[in-house]
Amino acid sequence: MSSLSRELVFLILQFLEEEKFKESVHKLEKESGFYFNMKYFEERVQAGEWEEVEKYLTGFTKVDDNRYSMKIFFEIRKQKYLEALDGQDKAKAVEILVNDLKVFSTFNEDLYKEITQLLTLTNFRENEQLSKYGDTKTARNIMLIELKKLIEANPLFRDKLIFPSLKSSRLRTLINQSLNWQHQLCKNPRPNPDIKTLFTDHTCTPPNGPLTPAPVNLPVNAIPKSAAYPPLAAHGPFPPTAAAAAGANALAGWMANASASTSVQAAVVTASSIPISPNQVPILKRPITPPTGPGMVDYQNPDHEQLMKRLRPAQSVEEVTYPIPRQQASWSLEDLPRTVALTMHQGSTVTSMDFHPSHPTVLLVGCTNGEITLWELGSRDKLVSKPFKVWDMASCAQAAAAIAKDGVVSVTRVTWSPDGTFIGAAFTKHLVHLYGCHGSNDLRPQTEIDAHTNVVNDLAFAYPNKTLCLVTCGDDKLIKVWDLHGRKLFNFEGHEAPVYSICPHHKENIQFIFSTAMDGKIKAWLYDNMGSRVDYDAPGHWCTTMLYSADGSRLFSCGTSKEGESFLVEWNESEGAIKRTYSGFRKKSAGVVQFDTTQNHFLAAGEDGQIKFWDMDNNNVVASTDAEGGLPNLPRLRFNKEGNLLAVTTADNGFKILANTVGLRYLKVNETPAFDALRTPIESASIKVSSSPAVANASPVNCKIERSSPVRPSQLLNGVDSMGRNPEKPRAVEDAVDKTRPWQLAEITDPGHCRLVTMPDSSDTSSKVVRLLYTNSGVGILALAANGVQKLWKWARNDQNPSGKATASVVPQHWQPSSGLLMANDVSGVNLDEAVPCIALSKNDSYVMSACGGRVSLFNMMTFKVMTTFMPPPPVSTFLAFHPQDNNIIAIGMEDSTIHIYNVRVDEVKSKLKGHQKRVTGLAFSTNLNILVSSGADAQLFVWSIDSWEKRKSVPIQIPAGKAPNGDTRVQFHADQIRLLVVHETQLAIYDGSKMERMRQWVPQDALSAPISCATFSCNSLLVYATFCDGNIGVFDADNLRLRCRIAPSTYLSHGALNGSQSVYPFVVATHPVEPNQLAVGLTDGSVKVMEPAESDGKWGATPPLDNGMLSGRTPSSSTTSNHTAEPVQR
Repeated sequence: MSSLSRELVFLILQFLEEEKFKESVHKLEKESGFYFNMKYFEERVQAGEWEEVEKYLTGFTKVDDNRYSMKIFFEIRKQKYLEALDGQDKAKAVEILVNDLKVFSTFNEDLYKEITQLLTLTNFRENEQLSKYGDTKTARNIMLIELKKLIEANPLFRDKLIFPSLKSSRLRTLINQSLNWQHQLCKNPRPNPDIKTLFTDHTCTPPNGPLTPAPVNLPVNAIPKSAAYPPLAAHGPFPPTAAAAAGANALAGWMANASASTSVQAAVVTASSIPISPNQVPILKRPITPPTGPGMVDYQNPDHEQLMKRLRPAQSVEEVTYPIPRQQASWSLEDLPRTVALTMHQGSTVTSMDFHPSHPTVLLVGCTNGEITLWELGSRDKLVSKPFKVWDMASCAQAAAAIAKDGVVSVTRVTWSPDGTFIGAAFTKHLVHLYGCHGSNDLRPQTEIDAHTNVVNDLAFAYPNKTLCLVTCGDDKLIKVWDLHGRKLFNFEGHEAPVYSICPHHKENIQFIFSTAMDGKIKAWLYDNMGSRVDYDAPGHWCTTMLYSADGSRLFSCGTSKEGESFLVEWNESEGAIKRTYSGFRKKSAGVVQFDTTQNHFLAAGEDGQIKFWDMDNNNVVASTDAEGGLPNLPRLRFNKEGNLLAVTTADNGFKILANTVGLRYLKVNETPAFDALRTPIESASIKVSSSPAVANASPVNCKIERSSPVRPSQLLNGVDSMGRNPEKPRAVEDAVDKTRPWQLAEITDPGHCRLVTMPDSSDTSSKVVRLLYTNSGVGILALAANGVQKLWKWARNDQNPSGKATASVVPQHWQPSSGLLMANDVSGVNLDEAVPCIALSKNDSYVMSACGGRVSLFNMMTFKVMTTFMPPPPVSTFLAFHPQDNNIIAIGMEDSTIHIYNVRVDEVKSKLKGHQKRVTGLAFSTNLNILVSSGADAQLFVWSIDSWEKRKSVPIQIPAGKAPNGDTRVQFHADQIRLLVVHETQLAIYDGSKMERMRQWVPQDALSAPISCATFSCNSLLVYATFCDGNIGVFDADNLRLRCRIAPSTYLSHGALNGSQSVYPFVVATHPVEPNQLAVGLTDGSVKVMEPAESDGKWGATPPLDNGMLSGRTPSSSTTSNHTAEPVQR
């Protein structure tokens, strides 16, 4: 059912309710499954109408759907059972026990036995646990409280508990509008038409001459008219075009009382019926083409004709819904970064901070003295410091004059570009500086922009039309968009006060900008010079900042009023209304409270010398910290993307880094600077930049895992080819390597040199492990064997393992449901020797999809039950990948070389992609680039558009000379969603996914000369783990594919396995979603092992120097270097 059909159901529900068709209302609620009427449910429970209660519930969930549903049905049936016992109706109690409660015995047999024993008691209150059971009414009310909690937590009820906000008689209003429209289109409209039916379209009987059109006068008591709808021109066409009308509703949710949100709806509502502000009138009169003259770029694609179908992409019912709850999963206060790990002195008050998007320990800081500084927190180095100065006095004369007059210039905002190649800095006097970042101490002035009159209040990077741009705002009430050369592309006017902040974002393919001004007004802009689509008031009516959650699904704002009251709220984007207001601000502030979001779960704000934390789904503060004192009244703060580190400003011109347990572990792991990959200064002929010496600073250490994009490749070796290299050794290599001893490759050869655990019940010599996954929560491992059987291991939270996450220090449990079901694919009639098993896990770990030469099966991860099967062969499925933005869309690689884009909900192949010559062996989505990359057994890479599923490009992988292009090729995107790891038995390679140009290549050599069996990025994409067919495991730096550690087979294989007749080696490798130094390998003997470095080491080897390609003074053989010449990546 389409989203419009779904909305129509809600309109019918409203109509039935208004007309008092009570039974029909609840039948439609149940049959459609769109709206769970909690009030009706409560009434039925309180009345003890158990049959109706369960009947109503079954429209939304079944007993065995998930643990919440199971608990809901159990509580209801238990109450029914207790009431029968309380009424001394033993016969009825036995009937309930056998017919209703028996189903739960398979999940908890002991509990079922205990319930059964209640029959033997004269009064069940003799049971200690039921001793406080009161009367029936009280018991039902207590149960209702529990049921409501379970229903609200159940992902199957998500978005079904709140009825949409509709104007009364909305369906009547739409019919009225339709009749008005039909009347306007009559060839000879009569002044007072007589409408007697809705079953056919309205037409007026032709009179003797044309008459002036008038609004339709409906029959009395038929369909009451809503607001007046002014008539259209006598013989005009449909009143605005669908595209123009949709423009009026571009941000429909944020237009007060606007309810139409799609182009289809817009075509049913006349322009005059939509409440609009004056600056939107031109949009309704005619479609406007954005200017394309000099300085302007048409950034809109064909989808823009509908402007914004929805600012918030509501899930289509056709494409729903294996439930994806917002990680309401387990979390604890330990997840919050509250331990002070590092204190640094900056020398001037810190005004803005931002972590590097892909290097965990690099922090960018801006100060009140106009200086911007790059810190390497791992080594406590101040890598580079850039004092403020005007670069070009001639072109920035106005700024220079203002600076000369005042003399004080402060940084208002610093930020990294999403790919980490640029730094933007905004200042209190006119200017914006853009630096190119080419190395740890190499910031090159790129562009200087005289952007705004007086203060530039905010700065952000955006990607309209997939082109990186700068967006700025200032005291001159303007918002401007610039290209990277300083050319102004757009100038947005409309605010009546200085613009305080901007928040560029995108929904589907529509790019837009939210802005807030110092009068509390919120506006939204498309890249089209057609004015603001929104005019809304922020709480407090003063300075406000807006931020999206990391996944872009939730919008928050935080601000302060002139009176000092602070507000932190979540917005309902579809309605432009405040959805939730967070409490906890106690003190009136003399400035503006700052905030940040993390993990799609937490919010943090600085107030009253503290950092306060909120769970996004809880209005109250869940924790706070003063960071051991020394914070200003309103500290500024910045999370890393993993949420395990938090930078906060201090009152003594510095900053602190707070960390949680995982963050502290990262600090230890990254004591060697993580920014070494950028330590190659690349000389520029046009710009000379003097670099500041590194400044050591005493304090603890910290790091951050944040994700974004390709850094410029450094020039190196070790069997790795990069760009044409200068034989001169790069400067400052010693910064990262202990000068007291030469670097050595770490070689792990003994089990005592690392932490190792073997999964219990995992050895099955008859069936090797062919696919291996960590659960997204990091608490379990899922293995698929060649016989189609999947096994799951979980780690319990206990004293030995307080985090409950996977670890090599504790043996996990081989997990199975109490039913004893195996998660096994149907392999009847399948030749397992030729089958290509494949597997994919949903984001919330609720469902796993797999195949082994037969149909694709969808398993419930809690019950192991097969929910559905699809895609029967031929052809056979060979690779599975969930669409990153829609769990109902799956890309399926096939044996016949095609790729099927399959919609699970409607059981339909939406597109079939053709290009490969052999079976598809790998699929990887990039949301940044909006592409799907596929790889095949034909050694080809194909790039497909996610929007149209059209082929964009194909490139062959470059096979080393003398090697055959046989075997599977796998692909995986780096965390920045731009760099791409390509794995073939002959090589590892890193590609720039935006151009599909190879940046790095490594070929098997020396101690690692066997074919590669598998390889994958670590969770932070700083490492690549590769397994080899001789049992070796290699750990590489991901930026440059330099080998840093070799794990020999003697480390993890028994003496018998090493000397047996059958060679045993890792066939597949997986990495933990949070711990970058934890890996799991699935072996050809069916066993699964998890490895971590020894606690004394904390990491796999050390960062190798840039010249470690010439080990022991030996030049690598030509066979390792001559076959992989890569071109420089153009910026």
